[in-house]
Amino acid sequence: MTSSFAMVGAALLFAMALTVARAVAGPTLFDRILAANSFGTKTVLLLSILGFIAGRPHFLDLALVYALINFLGVIAALKLIKFGRFSDPDPPISA
Repeated sequence: MTSSFAMVGAALLFAMALTVARAVAGPTLFDRILAANSFGTKTVLLLSILGFIAGRPHFLDLALVYALINFLGVIAALKLIKFGRFSDPDPPISA
């Protein structure tokens, strides 16, 4: 059973290599962001599979933390692209 998970891990590594190629050669910026998000998702899957193969369930915790960081990173990158900065473009309302 472990060998089947190793095969899935190898397939994920191949898919991650294709995703990196797409991120490098993407014609638009949004293609690159989508490739980075896809790479993060594949990394979460790979961490989960490695945790199962190694018999270490705390790898799932690492995978969940990485998934949250990946999500926040993509949101931050899109906000930076849209507004040109991370802060709110509207000035605060003074009371």
